[in-house]
Amino acid sequence: MRTNEPTSGDLWVGVDVGTQSLRVLLVDESGTVVARGAGRLTSHRWGVRHEQDPAQWWRVFGEVCRRVLAGHRADRLRGLAICGTSGTFLLAGRSGEPRTRALMYDDGRAGAEVEEVATAGAQLWASLGYAMQRSWALPKLLWLRRHGPDDLRADLEGGRVELLHCADYLARRLTGGPVATDWSHALKTGYDLDSNSWPVTVLDKLGLPVDVLPPVVRPGTQIGRVDAAGAAHSGLPIGLPVRAGMTDGCAAQIAAGTLTAGSWNSVLGTTLVLKGVSVERLADPHGAVYSHRHPDSGWLPGGASNVGAGVLEAWFPHTDRTELDHAAARYEPASGLAYPLVTRGERFPFVRPEAESFELGTFSTEAERYAAVLQGVAFVERLCYASLRRLGARTDGPLALTGGATRSRYWCQLRADVLGREVVLPGSPEPAFGMAVLAAAGDGPVTEAARRLVRVAHVVSPRPGATARFAAPYARFIDALADRGYVDDDLAAFAKGEL
Repeated sequence: MRTNEPTSGDLWVGVDVGTQSLRVLLVDESGTVVARGAGRLTSHRWGVRHEQDPAQWWRVFGEVCRRVLAGHRADRLRGLAICGTSGTFLLAGRSGEPRTRALMYDDGRAGAEVEEVATAGAQLWASLGYAMQRSWALPKLLWLRRHGPDDLRADLEGGRVELLHCADYLARRLTGGPVATDWSHALKTGYDLDSNSWPVTVLDKLGLPVDVLPPVVRPGTQIGRVDAAGAAHSGLPIGLPVRAGMTDGCAAQIAAGTLTAGSWNSVLGTTLVLKGVSVERLADPHGAVYSHRHPDSGWLPGGASNVGAGVLEAWFPHTDRTELDHAAARYEPASGLAYPLVTRGERFPFVRPEAESFELGTFSTEAERYAAVLQGVAFVERLCYASLRRLGARTDGPLALTGGATRSRYWCQLRADVLGREVVLPGSPEPAFGMAVLAAAGDGPVTEAARRLVRVAHVVSPRPGATARFAAPYARFIDALADRGYVDDDLAAFAKGEL
């Protein structure tokens, strides 16, 4: 935990519940993180199943929150918001006690149920611009109705339990009563973002009572206040407003400050995720891109590739990455190409479950192979933006880079070179920071709150001549993907036509 010198003025609390840790940030009205803390979380995997204990969320939240708040006056706190992993939920009794463990965002047990959900709501999912997936919450809710314990199934069918997303569960414990969820966490539970309602007709076809689903509000809406028990557990003041949050991906986008039309955030961690802003919802017939609703107006389209920094540990274990970065700079471009997938299958900029990594050409040294991998990820990123433009998206606004890979300044420079445009590195690109910004916005525009609180740490511009230097290998990279049937002819022609 780190605490800066106490300052005067208002403070907001942002909470991020991830897979391996729970983080709490305390942010002041200038956007300075005055205190931060984290606690370890564990989860349990077996086969395609992945679960966490919601009681651990509550325990770790209390421990971390108390450490973060130490030395800061409670009367300066103005609000709190929470984000969680998208699609993570549990079932609870009507008084809030867990009846199941939390089914995690990547739990894939609902392979059979997703087909039924897809059929029952085919017209709705098509109009909303996405395809229902087995790891999403609605198919897993149907799985619990089919395969849960007898008493749970009876209570679910009778509407005597309630579905709580991760953030809902913590908010309920903090406030001591039922809370609304937000339309970001509700997306993968099947919420209709056009009519702003649960799709009762679809739920009826699936035999799921709408009574088990929470009311839904705009992110930033006050959903309760910290009660005496919540205050005793967390150290937060009684009466502190608790505001509806968003999913962790949307929270990171807020933290990056990319909230105006045409702006984008590239998150490069284990995988590569792009999230941006469009006035109209993007329609992607292939299902690679789907859109959250913007808290202010418009949409937050995004897509996730399976390439990313995770490949470095798999392909270059036990190496000095800083040393390899320096060595890789000698190979611009590398003599060969690499499409660096860790596992089989790709989701964006194309959907190909059969896609596999490949390398073309020969490399004179391991450093050159490393350079080809860094360049390969950058080529995928550029192709992602080409795919978005082909769907009609604007990409001419600010572009922020976040994620663990930004620790490599060389890779940030390389990505700016390949993209051929200036990129910015935000000062506090954490989902918990995004939740503090959302709490500060409250019922007002989150775009304006981000403009006040989000800082730019660095600006990276393309080096003279570098973009042209990578044009030919990028074109060969697209051809290699097309030759394997991964990229369709239209996207290949569109992307190469931009060179």
